Amino acid sequence: MKPRHKRLAIIVSAVVGLTLAALFVMNAFRSNLVFFFSPTEVLAGKAPVDKVFRLGGMVETGSVRKSPDGLISDFIVTDMNQRVEVHYEGLLPDLFREGQGVVAQGKLEGGRFVAREVLAKHDENYMPPEAAKALEGGKFIPGDKKRP
Repeated sequence: MKPRHKRLAIIVSAVVGLTLAALFVMNAFRSNLVFFFSPTEVLAGKAPVDKVFRLGGMVETGSVRKSPDGLISDFIVTDMNQRVEVHYEGLLPDLFREGQGVVAQGKLEGGRFVAREVLAKHDENYMPPEAAKALEGGKFIPGDKKRP
């Protein structure tokens, strides 16, 4: 084999290898990609019916129903225009409350959203207690056991 043919074979195999690697990476991204939809978009049919996606909005006040053991929860997520019923089996996050923002990941099943994961959002005005005390003029030192 001539040196020119050897170089050509190396270049062709390198291009094929890079192409295969790029295809594997793109396939991994596509399978892990999760889109976000509001209740209005879900009810308009823009959300996939058989694939996992994220539903975001506010937990409607008075809509949370929990089983006696607290492991099964049903609530309504709203974007102030439309409402979607959500069913979740598991422990809800500590920040989960009515009237607070929430993002749930799951699928549409039988006309309702069945969540695999629920993430609660705190409001944008949240401030750690230590920082709030310092701003109020208190002399609280983080890590100090005594509070003024």
